[in-house]
Amino acid sequence: MKQYHRHHPWRLENGLFIPHAYPKPRKLSWWDDVGFILNGRRVMVWWIHPRMKYADAIGDLAWKEAGEPPLHGADLFEPSEKQWKKVGRSRKRVVAYRSHRMPDSQQDYYKKLHTIEKRLESEGIDLVVRPSMSAKTVSWCTGISLCVPADIRNKEEIGALVALAKQLIKGEKTLADEFPGYQYGRRDWLSEADLRNHDREQVD
Repeated sequence: MKQYHRHHPWRLENGLFIPHAYPKPRKLSWWDDVGFILNGRRVMVWWIHPRMKYADAIGDLAWKEAGEPPLHGADLFEPSEKQWKKVGRSRKRVVAYRSHRMPDSQQDYYKKLHTIEKRLESEGIDLVVRPSMSAKTVSWCTGISLCVPADIRNKEEIGALVALAKQLIKGEKTLADEFPGYQYGRRDWLSEADLRNHDREQVD
């Protein structure tokens, strides 16, 4: 990892590798990535809020309830239709590709899936998410998967997340110390419905 870092330097901003921009703050935070250097090695923090894990579980449950999707029609596996344009008198070249239309059975399935997902979102599900952290080593970095309640809306707040991650890695703090008794469940999810709708409207 040290060798990789020497030969492929990061662009750091105040000691942090920040791959995402923060143009418009939202009411709710969901996930983010950030990197830093510790003892000459790269560390990547892959952070999610407990509400993100809860939302992912809703998605998984919706897929399970919807059942297996219909088999793709054979035409979906055929190459897209080429769109040609004449170049000179006798030549032509491809200028675009037109995809095949999704079969009605597929469209009906995804409408059903969307309806189930909306219902589960409005009702909530029986799930409790607690703070968690795991680490793994890959060829170019140490990866930290971190699930903690935090607001990440700007570079200052991502810096605070890195400070927490460093303390956890070094054993100076534990999740139990930092978030005693914290859990995210149905009541939290339902209480944030208006905030989720607000953020969706901002995106639209």
